[in-house]
Amino acid sequence: MLVLTRRKNERIRIGESIVITVVEVRGDKVRIGIEAPKDVPVHREEVYRAIAARTQAAAAEGGSPE
Repeated sequence: MLVLTRRKNERIRIGESIVITVVEVRGDKVRIGIEAPKDVPVHREEVYRAIAARTQAAAAEGGSPE
């Protein structure tokens, strides 16, 4: 894992098409903005896990997660 220190309004670039910006730092919370192409899914970890679990359950049942 790469760990970086950034201040408000500073950015991190991932490849050529993803930019992460520190929008706000308040106490122990950090707000970030993410610019990514529309074909790159961006989710919070808990949402990603829920989607993965739903997809896995649907596959086990032989259906579609939709």
